[in-house]
Amino acid sequence: MKQRKLEMLLEEIEGFSDPELELEQYQTPSPLAAEILHFAYMQGDLEGSVQDLGCGTGILAIGAKLLGARRVLGYDKDRKALEIAKRNSESLGVEVEFIQADITEVSEHVETTLMNPPFGARVKGRDRPFLSSALRTSDVIYSIHNRGSLAFIQKFIKPAVITHSYVTKFPLKRSFDFHQKEREIIEVEIYRIAVMNKACVQE
Repeated sequence: MKQRKLEMLLEEIEGFSDPELELEQYQTPSPLAAEILHFAYMQGDLEGSVQDLGCGTGILAIGAKLLGARRVLGYDKDRKALEIAKRNSESLGVEVEFIQADITEVSEHVETTLMNPPFGARVKGRDRPFLSSALRTSDVIYSIHNRGSLAFIQKFIKPAVITHSYVTKFPLKRSFDFHQKEREIIEVEIYRIAVMNKACVQE
């Protein structure tokens, strides 16, 4: 499936009905979701088992299934978001296992993690439990972070390594009262991380 076709399908995804600020619930825009998914697909990382940590309304998990992943799991602690995610998967005709759980409780091993973790705008370090769980439970990780995170990510994930990284744009829609603009473009970095020695990853 071409990236543009995937983006068009993901545009049908229903977003958060009542996003929670403390959970930093920002919907991953369909162009960005299609971009990271297609990138993972071209690397051959969406053929087996895939998980989306903090899946929200399911856009990355559903996209992975649309691109042919054998099995896809989506984890989130927010029951309301998971209900929307289930509706989204049904409307697009794909089977995704959505599971209500805290990120730290995830234990099943998969081949690939896709995630858009909290950027830590409210509480610094909110992305760390996501990275730790992904390192512990998967072989390859695709993750979205604030631009300028490279040095921190490289240090935190050792002995895992970043194999690819690039800067792209994240169109942020007005989601909360304190947002002054209807739409703001921020720059983010996409990382592909290879977990080299699972016995040594950080908890």
